[in-house]
Amino acid sequence: MEIIRARTAGFCMGVSLALQKLDAALRKSGEEPGIRICTLGPIIHNPQVLAAYEARGVVCATDETPLGSSDMVLIRAHGVTREAEARLRAAGARVVDATCPKVKKAQLAIARATADGATLLLFGEADHPEVRGLVSYAGGEAHVFGSPAELTNLGLDASLPHVLASQTTQDRKTFETLRDELCQRLPKLEVLSTICDATRQRQEEARRIASQVDVMVVVGGRQSGNTRRLADVAALGGIPTWHVESVDELDAENFQQKCRAGLTAGASTPKSLIDATENWLASL
Repeated sequence: MEIIRARTAGFCMGVSLALQKLDAALRKSGEEPGIRICTLGPIIHNPQVLAAYEARGVVCATDETPLGSSDMVLIRAHGVTREAEARLRAAGARVVDATCPKVKKAQLAIARATADGATLLLFGEADHPEVRGLVSYAGGEAHVFGSPAELTNLGLDASLPHVLASQTTQDRKTFETLRDELCQRLPKLEVLSTICDATRQRQEEARRIASQVDVMVVVGGRQSGNTRRLADVAALGGIPTWHVESVDELDAENFQQKCRAGLTAGASTPKSLIDATENWLASL
């Protein structure tokens, strides 16, 4: 089996920075007995990485978890809502902000653009933690939509100012199509460029590889939005596409009579999982 592996597969800058901060916090806890290291929600969306940190004593806290001055709490890479961060600080916890710089930039851009009450139109997954965080920075009303159909159903008043933004991991081509449509409908529209360049590069590479192979494998957590979209992008090429969290989920029968496989991975996927998948494919 010939394999084309994406050069962009694996940890992005935001994930790497978040895990570096978590590692530093663990080292700090070793120097100060009694400190509990927590993350407010999963720090990234990869089950193997989360399990490894849990084994080292890291607690994945929820909004209901009692937190206090003996806790060092990391804000996850996807960010949290303004309200959740305020509650965390009010509880007296030692806060370490591990929000991806690209997500933080999007949060602040939304806050500035909607400070006068403009309505936010956010392209993304309504139940994703990053999206909930972004919406919390809106100064006025906010609408989240995940498809052109959902956008069409929004009753928007063209006489009012609107701000269009996106979840950082959304598909850029789809966003540009939506932007062009809204520019025709809303004369007072401001468009924010909030899609991460790394996401664009990964999606473009996935498209290119998918056009050169007869089967595609995408490795990454099922809770990872950017990984799911990589699988969607690859599948649009019309070839069988397998989204797996680990190599154990692959079945050799699905690769019979396949000569060339493409391999990519989400931004939260460790190199070890990608390597294991490449080795498995090479052994066929």
